[in-house]
Amino acid sequence: MDIGTALFGSVLPSAAPIILIGIGAFTLPLIAGRLKLPAVVLELVFGLMIGPILMIVETGTPDAEFVELLAELGLLLLMFLAGFEIDFERLERQGSGPLITGGALFGVFLVAGWFGFGLLNPESTNERVFLTLLTSAASLGIVIPALRTTGRSGSRQGQLTIVTAIIAEFGSATAIVFFGVIVQSGGGWRLLSVPALFIAMGAVLGIMRRAAWWYPERFERLFAHDDPDEMGIRASLALLFVFVGLSLALGVEAILGAFLAGALFAYVFRNIEDLEARLSGFSYGFFIPVFFINVGIGFPLEELGEPGVLTRALALIGIAIVVKVGPSLLLTLRGLTVKESIGSGVLLAGQLSVIIALAEFGVEIGVLDPGLEAGAILLVGVTAILSPIVFRWLAPPADPADAAAGAAAAGST
Repeated sequence: MDIGTALFGSVLPSAAPIILIGIGAFTLPLIAGRLKLPAVVLELVFGLMIGPILMIVETGTPDAEFVELLAELGLLLLMFLAGFEIDFERLERQGSGPLITGGALFGVFLVAGWFGFGLLNPESTNERVFLTLLTSAASLGIVIPALRTTGRSGSRQGQLTIVTAIIAEFGSATAIVFFGVIVQSGGGWRLLSVPALFIAMGAVLGIMRRAAWWYPERFERLFAHDDPDEMGIRASLALLFVFVGLSLALGVEAILGAFLAGALFAYVFRNIEDLEARLSGFSYGFFIPVFFINVGIGFPLEELGEPGVLTRALALIGIAIVVKVGPSLLLTLRGLTVKESIGSGVLLAGQLSVIIALAEFGVEIGVLDPGLEAGAILLVGVTAILSPIVFRWLAPPADPADAAAGAAAAGST
């Protein structure tokens, strides 16, 4: 018996999958950079290739179970970093104006989605509600880089778009998991599990803030970039696993605990860009790509070949885009031009990784069929590529003087 077998037993997969995934996680971002595509798109395609197409990794085998184990950790890290992205300092600095605008626009997204997906002839009310919540989400991973590269992140357009994206991302993710509890429990006492999780979050928040107030020098170590023990990463992951554990104990989906843990850490500790970069380094460096590869491995390719499934998937994409772009014209009431408002809508329609995670959750709780899950994955592929390109055409890079003036105007509203 070799050392590997003695230590890990049958946990490790056979040679080919682990070699291919290791090589893919490293090379795919390099190829994506050359092709000017989001890495997530190639990771999904790579999973398709080694899964449904070439059958190197087959679902239900020890190889697939090992990949799923890594992917589960990647999913939790993905949701944690999604919460980590929320810039509470920006929200507080902007005041009530942008918050009211963003909240109202998110509400209009929900109403438009509800009516839009009524045209899709959903199989149930639960499916219609879930699709409405799913497509009302936004992706800060698309919004912020696109605004930065065009020099518009400090403009009125940029500030309103970012605040709306933050509200949409947080609101949709939280509402979907709460809806999942309702679907799975059918009401009753289990509904109290989500408020109980928020109460626990409030208690942890109070403890953390008081500890940071009384022992600031100890908490400064969390953000020291040269700390050999990486206490910042250890504290972040400890909070992640504590909230995931609390979620499991309360019967709440673990992804909500992961998301709230990231949001809580971002709320208590501000200016954590360096820590976020280090966390993103190992998360997006391996575990999160494995999650996307695993989604590709499990992609319901055969489902798309069935009559009507591809049509419904394409309809989902069209409705999801219209639901964002149409209501965004209301931003003209806040001083944006029609072109700027459409540009903001295009950015808000762009989707990335969180949608894939939430769509997978929808299949798990039985409100989304594999065909519509495939449509959600295709939505990510289409909008992740096209949204930044179309936005750049609608909102070309701003003149530095105009950007500075826009930032001053945004700060005064």
